[in-house]
Amino acid sequence: MLQTMKKSSLVLVLFAIASTALVTITYTLTKDQIAYQQQQQLLSVLNQVVPTKQHDNELFKACTLISNVDALGTEEAMPIYLASLNGNHSGAAIEAIAPDGYSGAIKIIVGVDANSMVTGVRVLSHQETPGLGDKIDTRITRWVDGFLGKSVDSANDSSWAVQKDGGQFDQFTGATITPRAVVKAVKKAVWFYKTHQDELQTLPLNCEAN
Repeated sequence: MLQTMKKSSLVLVLFAIASTALVTITYTLTKDQIAYQQQQQLLSVLNQVVPTKQHDNELFKACTLISNVDALGTEEAMPIYLASLNGNHSGAAIEAIAPDGYSGAIKIIVGVDANSMVTGVRVLSHQETPGLGDKIDTRITRWVDGFLGKSVDSANDSSWAVQKDGGQFDQFTGATITPRAVVKAVKKAVWFYKTHQDELQTLPLNCEAN
């Protein structure tokens, strides 16, 4: 009996070692490909919110980390990608969090030009209800295109609200909380850029170190 238990334990140990080795080898062989795919996905999103005609630099490399709970919706440092064209600053893409979505936090990225006009918005991740709150996703509707060409006049700009609250943005039938959260998060990101644009251009590009 004791001998059988020893043999079984040895088999389990060998299996665990083999499994660990397989996972390590697989990770080593695929990590570069995974990193490349992630970079390509990031580039695709960045070029959607900051059009290629607006920049000629590599946006994913021109990245600085910013910590600002009020503006970006989280205590975590968030990346801001600085666009330039012919050597001149031409806008940015700002990642932010809408912490008050119906089903949890909604991660967004907001593109703006040098005049603080919105050039694109995309939802990077969310857990909103299918058929209702998920209309913020471009795979479902183009609702986020309603931000295009708009700017924020002040921190208290009342037009930056859903129509139910007296603002300019459509809400979803039966799902006002979701668009309300996204509108507020986009507004804060745009206002932050508008009031910190010069400062942002002086910050170190430090995203790759994190």
